Amino acid sequence: MKNKIGKQTFVFRNKPVITGECAVVGTKEGQGPLKEYFDTILEDDTYGENTWEKAESRMMENSIMTAIRKAGLEKKNIEVMLTGDLLNQLMSSSFSARDIGVPFIGLYGACSTMTLSMLMSSIIVDGEFAENVVCAASSHYCTAERQFRMPLEHGNQKPPSAQWTATASGAAVISKNPCKSNETLIPIPKEIFITHGTVGKIIDTGMKDSNQMGAAMVPAAVDTILNHFEDTGRTPDDYDIILTGDLGYIGKEIALDLFADAGLNMKKMHLCYDDCGTMLYYRESEDVHGGGSGCGCSASVFTGYLFKKMRAGIFNRALIVSTGAMLSTISPFQGESIPGIAHAIAIETS
Repeated sequence: MKNKIGKQTFVFRNKPVITGECAVVGTKEGQGPLKEYFDTILEDDTYGENTWEKAESRMMENSIMTAIRKAGLEKKNIEVMLTGDLLNQLMSSSFSARDIGVPFIGLYGACSTMTLSMLMSSIIVDGEFAENVVCAASSHYCTAERQFRMPLEHGNQKPPSAQWTATASGAAVISKNPCKSNETLIPIPKEIFITHGTVGKIIDTGMKDSNQMGAAMVPAAVDTILNHFEDTGRTPDDYDIILTGDLGYIGKEIALDLFADAGLNMKKMHLCYDDCGTMLYYRESEDVHGGGSGCGCSASVFTGYLFKKMRAGIFNRALIVSTGAMLSTISPFQGESIPGIAHAIAIETS
């Protein structure tokens, strides 16, 4: 029986299990509406380090090691880690992998990295190449500003459409078998299985404004979701919740319009569509302009909010779609457009 259905979707016949997860967030994210779901909230965004880059690496390492412990495993049980971030040469991931000391595969999907790493981890486990894999993604507001825009010391003004890169990291352990123990505070937690993965295509509408990231990514998100429905024969009503990653307030509204153009009235047909970039902060009291973004945005919402809700039985089937803008630090200055990408994972409880 083939493990590929339709044009872009894999079926995981052995149903890899999410056995442990952890979300670590910064101070601003820890003041938002999802604060009760995060495992660790930093008191200081330097995390006791002398650079923001070191702080981001430590966040990722913390999230990975906590997820491993919550899965009832030890570091020696992890056969490979797949992680990514926004920094040049995957700096945060590489330094975390150096300190953790397990076999490492670095991935770059911009802000789509969390579902990319989960998708690739599921392929490895479902194909019986490994029994326990850890995946993670991270971002940090200060490191992203320094690399992609201007150092904070310059005090540059952001346009209203610009998004706030989340200071956050999320990690998940994906295993062949259910975990032996789980430290979650929810009584009798449900197991979470990964059933499908839809690989996205690069969609480039020619947009060149790097302050319109949500608008640049949204066509890829909608394309991946529509192809997932076509490949699987499912509809929005087959899911309790559908979460895109980093579209923010502007991108979410565009997504709803594009879904409507495709014949799906998500507002009426399915009330559980949301975007992680609109969930992470209080819009009125926290100055985040166009909403949240960054690898850590969807990673922390998935591993913090969503997975805990699923373990409690509040959601039983979810479609998660991290979105990425595949620009580099120099491509906007060379007049290049912003390619978008989105990958989807379908998960369900026992």
